[in-house]
Order: sequence, then structure tokens, then C-alpha cells
Amino acid sequence: MTSLSPTLARPVPRVLSIAGTDPSGGAGTAADLKSIAAAGGYGMSVVTALVAQNTHGVRDLHVPPTAFLRAQLDAVGEDVALDAVKTGMLGTAAIIATVADWLDANPAPVLVVDPVMVATSGDRLLEPEAEQAMIAFCRRATVVTPNIDELAVLTGAPRAATEDEALDQAARWAGETGVAVAVKTGHLDGRRVTNTWVGPDGTRIPVPSTRVDTTSTHGTGCSLSSALATRLGRGDTPAAALAWATDWLHEAIVHGAALGVGSGHGPVDHGHRSRRLQAAGSAAPWLAPDAVPHLLEAPSDLGAPRGTEAVPGTEPGGPIDPGAARERGAAPADSSGSGTSWAGPGAASAMTPASATTNAGAPAAVAPAGEWTASLWAASADTTAAIGASGFVRALVDGSLSGHAFDFYLAQDALYLNGYSRALAALAARCTAPDAQVYWSQAATSCLTVEAELHRGWLGDAPEPAASPVTRAYTDFLLATALGEDRAVAAAAVLPCFWLYAQVGAALPAVPADHPYATWLDTYRDPGFVTATQAALAHVEAELAAASPAVRAQAARAYLVACRHELEFFEQALRIEPGELPGRSAATRPSAGPAAEAASDPGSGPGDGPEQDAHVRSAELAGSAR
Repeated sequence: MTSLSPTLARPVPRVLSIAGTDPSGGAGTAADLKSIAAAGGYGMSVVTALVAQNTHGVRDLHVPPTAFLRAQLDAVGEDVALDAVKTGMLGTAAIIATVADWLDANPAPVLVVDPVMVATSGDRLLEPEAEQAMIAFCRRATVVTPNIDELAVLTGAPRAATEDEALDQAARWAGETGVAVAVKTGHLDGRRVTNTWVGPDGTRIPVPSTRVDTTSTHGTGCSLSSALATRLGRGDTPAAALAWATDWLHEAIVHGAALGVGSGHGPVDHGHRSRRLQAAGSAAPWLAPDAVPHLLEAPSDLGAPRGTEAVPGTEPGGPIDPGAARERGAAPADSSGSGTSWAGPGAASAMTPASATTNAGAPAAVAPAGEWTASLWAASADTTAAIGASGFVRALVDGSLSGHAFDFYLAQDALYLNGYSRALAALAARCTAPDAQVYWSQAATSCLTVEAELHRGWLGDAPEPAASPVTRAYTDFLLATALGEDRAVAAAAVLPCFWLYAQVGAALPAVPADHPYATWLDTYRDPGFVTATQAALAHVEAELAAASPAVRAQAARAYLVACRHELEFFEQALRIEPGELPGRSAATRPSAGPAAEAASDPGSGPGDGPEQDAHVRSAELAGSAR
């Protein structure tokens, strides 16, 4: 008997937000409800204050009587069983007391308190009496999510100047109160951004992120705390809950400017991840029946595919260029949920913004071997551009890729290589030319060598995973094509794994030695693999030149479908939730040396300890690692 995935089997958490409003939709209860929905919950809201504000700031404020606040709370509490409660702006001592009294009568399994006391500017938002009431109120929470200035007020300590100071302050307060603290380093100087769960028992769970060049920072604190409440309310561990909320908010910040909401500090895109996953689940065929002509008499007959399903969010593009797509926005922001500004690279999904610039018809870094392979490259321009702009490739390059996503990618890569090796061996067996037989056979052998190295050098003793639907679909497609189609069709189908991988490597920027994925990224640049790719192109060119027009058309279709499989293979790692699969901690990233100045905390993960000798793509590899 099969079972549902843990994500589908879990009940939807019922989460109440108690906060002020924002008619522009970026903060307060509006942001809370969007965040709760994005995190998989059913959101409800009780309003503490009616706020007239937009992306430029607050214009006016109306606070209803506390009797009406209590009436709202009772209306929800008497009717709905709650899994989590999140509080935001409470504002006055009377409001805090009213909410506290209601919580005494209606205790929540999870209470996340965003102690709104100090603005990003450093201005105090509460009167002294209300501030003391908020400090006392925080002691009833499951976890509090203060910014650095609020942490200082909460602990009665000077403002922390470093992350270590902030963590020490949080640890002392958590130990005294029994309440966890989510420490957000967004208001600190320096390049690193980390959210850390600090438990009463001294546990510290860091979740690194990267900085984003954008002005879309409105409501980040509200959004992070609401998402965290929802994930805790659904039963996630603190590590998994904070990792999910941090990764989700990073993606929301990256794509916030593309919403075009307001002319000030705009909102984040709370729904971007949901739309990305919705697009990934589309059942629309990748290629329509008439996407490729039934007969290819000449290379010019192919051109750009007709009737194809557009790669979501992309424009016709040129070379694979990691990080080529950029959002609107000039000032920096971060995904710590602190509401401050940040500078630096970042991306979180395959959905390239509409403002992305592309270069249709740009040449391949590894040149085609002739006019037939040149026509294949031109026909796949949309997909190759989408791979370069994909969230996975960009996050891998800028170091923001989460540890659980990287672990999943490596494990699936090992499974893929096994299937790819079998497809290459089948292709070799069907070749009649000795040089082609030798080449494809050696490529198949190299795949198995790399698979073994992945396990030895990177995966270690991690649990053996099952093949994902994406991995299984790709390898099944390759095997079916290699075993059941014409030899030229099979050769075209296995080519994208060579060509697209080499193209990614050619476009990679230099990364510092302390980059968390520096060792892995070095494998993309191996000159020996470029040589192997050139040989693969020559063999495919010869097969296409000798094939009939009908077989050429089938080969072109197989190549284009394989290109889309490559995109799906990269992106699938961003569809896995922290803690969804067995393995290392959901919040970790691999270590590649000291990373005090890196954009992400090294944490732990594949490659823990001394840097692994993991240049798995040697000069002899022929289309093996991804």
C-alpha cells in the first residue's frame, strides 16, 4: 500500500494573525494572511489598529476600543480551534493586556510574537509603559522574532554590534525565559545574512541566506513571523520551519520589485513560490505536435520550435548565463525578515522576471560541429536561457542554495548517472563505426565512475534515496529512446547533458575559495569535459547528416525534449521542502572553508570538515556529472 507524501497528508494549520492593517497590502494583516497561505495554512486576522499607509509610510492611525478587539478575538476563539497564533503590532499597553487575557483563556499550541517596538530607523514605536508590557508579553511566546534593536530592548542589553553578540544576548534571554528566539541579522553591518533559532537549551540552528539588490522590503518582518508560525503550527521542527520561511522569503524578496506595486519601498512577492510550483505542475506538453516539422530536409527547416509550451516567465534567450536575469530595484534587501536593506545577488526560482534581458541567437560556448547541431542550438534558445536564469543555477552560483536542496540534487544526480550510463551503453551497442562505439562506451563507463565518486566524496553515508519523478522521467525517456528509436535520435537525446552542462560552466563567474559550493562549481569548468562535448557534437552531427529527413525531425524533437528535462532536473531541488526527505539538517549548507565574509554561513552538510577532493569531472569524463 502506498502512502501520500507527508506534505499532502498533513492537515492545513489554522493560524490567527493579531496585528494592524496595511491597505497597500505589503505589511500587517495583509502580509500575514498572504504569508500564512503561502506557507500552507488557513489564515484568520484580528485587527488591533487601522493604519493608513502605503509604500512611502504611515499617514494616519485609528485604534478601535479594546472591547471591540476582545469581541473579534472571542468571535474566533469560540468557534475555531487554532494551531498557531502570530502577533504583530499591538501598540498600547491596553491592547497587549487584552490579547494576553484572551490567550490565557484560549492558549495557543504555537505563539509567535513579532515584538514590534523599534522601527528600522531606530525610532521607538511604543510608550515606555507599553514597551514594558511587550517585554513581559514575549515571555509567553513559543518563539519571538525581534530585529537587532528589539533584541536589545528585550534583553536590556546594548545594541549588538556583531552576530555573535546578538546570539549570546538571545541565548541568555532564552535560557532565562524558556522562550526561543529567532535572531535576524538584517540590521547588522557586513555581508552575511543569517536567521538563527536560539533555543532555551542553548541550541543554535543557523539558516543562512543571501542579500538581494532591491527596494522591496516592506513587510518582511511580518511575513517571516507569519510563515514561521504556520510551519510550526503544521508540526515542522524549528530547523525545518525556519529554513522554509527563510528560503521562501528570500524568493519573495527577489521577485518583489517585479510586482510594480508602489513607488517607495514595495512589498515582497508572497505568492511567487506558489506560482512557480503551480507552473511546474502543469500537464501541458512541452512540445506541440507541430513544434518540429515532420521532415527536416535542411537545417533551416528547423528554426525556432513552433507551438511549444513557453518556458514559464522567460523570453527567447541566448547562452546559459547564471544570474543574467535581474529584477527592478536599486537599494539592497535581505531575507532575514528584519525589514532592512541589503545589497548583493540572489534568486530563487526558474521564473525569470519580465524585465530580464536576453540575447537571442547568442553563440554556444562550445561551438556546434556543423549546420545540423547549430540548428539544434538555435531551436533550443528559450530553454537554454531558462536554465541559466533558473533559480537553482543562480542560487548555486551566488551561494544561497540551501543545504537540503544541494543534498537532494547530488543524490538525484547519482541516480541519474546510473540511468544515463545505461542509455549511453545502449547507444554504443547500436553504433557501427568503431570510433563511435569506443566513444559512447567510454562515456558510459565514466558515468559509473562519477556515480561512485559522488557517493564516496560527497554523499557519504547519507540515506539512499529513491529516484524522484523528474529523475525517473528523464532516465526513462533516455533509455526508451536509446533502445527503441533510430540511432540518430538516441544520439540527439543524450547530447543536452553534454552541451548544456559545458555551456553553464563556460558562463560561470569566478567564485571565492570560501564560497560554499566552490569545489563543486570547479567541476563545471573542466577543459577535458569541453573536449568530450566537442566529440559528442561531432558524432551527433555525423548521425544527423546521414539520417533521413523523417529521422532528423525525430532527433530534433528528442533533443528539445531532453533540453527541457535538463531544466526540470536542475529546478526539482527547489521543489523539495526542508525535512521532507531523510538526510542532513534542513538548515545546513556544505562547508568549503572559512566563510565569515561569505554571503552565506557554511553550516554543515556535504563536504563537512576538510574540503573533499571532489573534482568528479576529470578530463576523461564524457558527459557524466551534471
